[in-house]
Amino acid sequence: MTGPAKTSDSGRSADSVEAALLKARELIESTMSLHRRTARNSVITLERDEAAVANAVDVLIGQAKRSVSVALPDGGERAKTVGAAMERLFTSGRKRVPARLLCTSESLRESAVRSAVERGEAQVQVRVAEALADTLIVDGRAAMVRSRVESRGEEVVSVIEDPALVRTLGLLFAGAWGSAVPLAEHEWISKWLRTESVRRILERLCQGYTDDVAAREVEVSLRTYRRHVAEIMRGLGASSRFQAGVRAVELGLVPAGD
Repeated sequence: MTGPAKTSDSGRSADSVEAALLKARELIESTMSLHRRTARNSVITLERDEAAVANAVDVLIGQAKRSVSVALPDGGERAKTVGAAMERLFTSGRKRVPARLLCTSESLRESAVRSAVERGEAQVQVRVAEALADTLIVDGRAAMVRSRVESRGEEVVSVIEDPALVRTLGLLFAGAWGSAVPLAEHEWISKWLRTESVRRILERLCQGYTDDVAAREVEVSLRTYRRHVAEIMRGLGASSRFQAGVRAVELGLVPAGD
């Protein structure tokens, strides 16, 4: 079994990447809280109004002239809205606007997102991570973020034109982008994780087999088995065997009952 050697070249640990992305999300939420108090005229909050959010996404992306950067943590209606707006941008016949799309495995499975990626192949770059803050940045001048208001225990969507805050969001997006995996590499890893040899090892991980018993059952040496386990954990972005088992179930690589 040949593991995902491509991932080792980056020298990143799954823990550090996920911690950095979660920290970025915390920074966005704390920065948004500050700017709601100090820059009210340049921050418009759209509370519990998905129609207004969808319209704002469409307008912002439709007005893009230089760049679009999007982070999509979830599938569902927001991903459909963003995917459709980006596809319209790519097929409008206007000057090509370069785009960066940062997805999770979930949002990447949304058909509207995949369609936008296919239509905009020549002008969109796609990377994948598993802990993202919901963000849209257009031309470095305007942004939209979904953040949590702790005092009310609910999420709100804000459209921002404050230059300092938009720059901060751009820097946070750049950090998440630099830590994410290019789409081609993600798809290669995903395909490898679905091979029969990996499935057999994942089943034994999920069932709590000891390494020596599992190695005998899959007919490899103990050292080779442990190397395969390390490769699988790296491919899943997992920092522990337990986390690898959880992610394997989430991705449908093994049945939930295993």
